[in-house]
Order: sequence, then C-alpha cells, then structure tokens
Amino acid sequence: MIHEVLSVGMLACNCSVLGDEATGEAVVIDPGDEIERVQQILAKDRLHVKYIVATHAHIDHVGGVQKLQQATGAAVLMHQADLPLYQNLALQAEWLGVPPPGVVNVDQFLKEGDTLRCGALTLEVLHTPGHSPGSLSLHLPGEKQLILSGDTLFQGSIGRTDLWGGSFDEILRSIRHRLLIFPDATPVFPGHGPSTTIGEERKSNPFLQAS
Repeated sequence: MIHEVLSVGMLACNCSVLGDEATGEAVVIDPGDEIERVQQILAKDRLHVKYIVATHAHIDHVGGVQKLQQATGAAVLMHQADLPLYQNLALQAEWLGVPPPGVVNVDQFLKEGDTLRCGALTLEVLHTPGHSPGSLSLHLPGEKQLILSGDTLFQGSIGRTDLWGGSFDEILRSIRHRLLIFPDATPVFPGHGPSTTIGEERKSNPFLQAS
C-alpha cells in the first residue's frame, strides 16, 4: 500500500493519496489546493486516480477538486448533506479573500456503511457529522488499519463547530460512536496537523475527557 500525506493550501489541509501498488489505482482524499504537487506524487508512484473523496466541503478541502478531476477524469465523491457548502464555494472564497475555485458535478454521494474499492484496498465510509452536516471519516481495515478523520478528530482537539451546520454535541457523538470504537493502536490521520492514534485521543484529548 502507498500512503502519502501532503499539507496543501493557505490553511494547511492534509491531502492523502492512497494507492494500490499492484494495480496502480489510487484515491485522493481532500485535494484542497496545490494540485501540481499531488500530480507529482501520482507520477512518482505510478498511480492513476479512481476516486476523489472530500471528507467535507469546506474550501480548504475541496478547492482543488475541479483541477484534479479535469486532470485525471476520476469520480468525485462526498456526502450529500455537504452539497450546499460545495455549491457555495464562491462565498467561502469571498470570506477568505481568495479567488473562487471551479465546481464540478458530484458523481456519487457517500453514506454511512458504503465501501470504496481501489485495487486491493477497501475504504469503509463513516458518517461523522458535527464539523459539517456531511462530514465523513474513512476507515481502512486490515493489517495496515488506519482512519482518515477529516476535520472531525485532531491530535489533542476536535473540529470547530461554529461554522454553518456545525454542532458540538453531534461531533462528540460522532467521535464516540464512530471513531473510538476502533482499537487504541489504530493510526488516525486528521485533515490538519500531525497524525495520532485512537488510544492517545481516548486517553488525553481534553474534549473527550470533559464530555
């Protein structure tokens, strides 16, 4: 398995490239910006993109979706509850004072329990609302188990809930019922900042201790 993480854009979104070495199929999660750097990784590892997945539709996670889709022809996937956010990228760009990125059609809406197959890799879709209504996390089971938590769970923190559609109570429910069910050793790769583990967050994340 190939897993590369690069921090992209002014808000340092963690974009993940997951690839199957045998088939060359790949999924790119949260291509927020700097698509040229993503393409360099794809070329280096000889990968072709099957899916582009947005864990949620804030601009720092989806700002580069159009460019990557046009370059690769890959299917674009997200949760339907975040479609209003995606359709209002121009407004999000105005808030940040940046040029608005283009928008493409969403090819498939993901929901809790869906699976994505990419070569020998299987990603399980977890609906983890709270940061946004359609926030998703992705679980890769098996020997190299890991979780891509988007902006739901961070090292020592959780996603902000004061933006449109956010809910503090809901994000805590998502973490407890969708993420903390996994073993302590499970690596977690958030949408921003360093990686962590389920056990470390269970033990020391102040938001989880207080709830």
